[in-house]
Amino acid sequence: MEPGGFGNGDPSYHRANGTKNVFVSAFCFATSVLTPCPPFGPELKISAQEQIEFMLGEDSDTLLITSEEEVKSAVRKGLSEIRSSFETTLSTLLIGMGQGPVIKESEAIILQRLNDLEWICNILPKMELMKDFVLMWVDISGYVLGVVEDEKLESQMWGLKLKLIELTGKVLDAVGYGTVILPAPSRVKLLKLWLPYIRKVKALLDLKSEAITGFAYKMDEDLCQSIEGTIVSFVLALPSNDQADILADWMKNEDCVSFPDLTEAFEIWCFRAKTAKRRLVEGLERTRNDSVTP
Repeated sequence: MEPGGFGNGDPSYHRANGTKNVFVSAFCFATSVLTPCPPFGPELKISAQEQIEFMLGEDSDTLLITSEEEVKSAVRKGLSEIRSSFETTLSTLLIGMGQGPVIKESEAIILQRLNDLEWICNILPKMELMKDFVLMWVDISGYVLGVVEDEKLESQMWGLKLKLIELTGKVLDAVGYGTVILPAPSRVKLLKLWLPYIRKVKALLDLKSEAITGFAYKMDEDLCQSIEGTIVSFVLALPSNDQADILADWMKNEDCVSFPDLTEAFEIWCFRAKTAKRRLVEGLERTRNDSVTP
């Protein structure tokens, strides 16, 4: 008898097993880092991604198999392969500077890997595996920013820089609103790494949009509001001392203080600090009074 009470002759067992096989195979194609997927074209990869989305959203049988270790292992392997390909391509980016065709080819591959990461980021919450993505993003953030903030890329690859902000926004959202629980040091690290980058690139993209007619890369209003709201929630969930450090740094950057607007977080922090101080004073007074009472 198989786990869950299904025997090999039970139709329910065969249906669940068939669903699992289809899901795992589709996921392998959906996360393939080979372009095109031999012997087929990229259409197979797109079709596989659409199939996965359908199965997670519409197929009730899929819910029965997503918790199985074989399925989770396939998903984690796909995420790992995309990450590895992304980092490998990123590592060659600065080496090819000055060679136009090399840069364009590398950027196209990196953007494809980021699109793959964005796709997997969107489906992992449905499988309760979003924490795997967040931990991966925390792990590679320092390296990624070290490359894209190199002076050689100062005025290039705006599409890559914008896509990084969009993807980071999803990670911040997952942590800031409690979908993924991280220890405070990891949350602080994540925000301190990406907040300066986001506000700097936002300002640069705005300047480019004003100076260049038809400039294609800009953080639209919806994205800005989403990231701003997420960062406010993110900051307020941090320990008080870490909140103070981030808010102090925010206020020092006069050029960037308009985005993200952390006024709400600052006001709430002030209120909480005053309340905590008042409670401390009241507690000390009660202790003092109790000690002198006959």
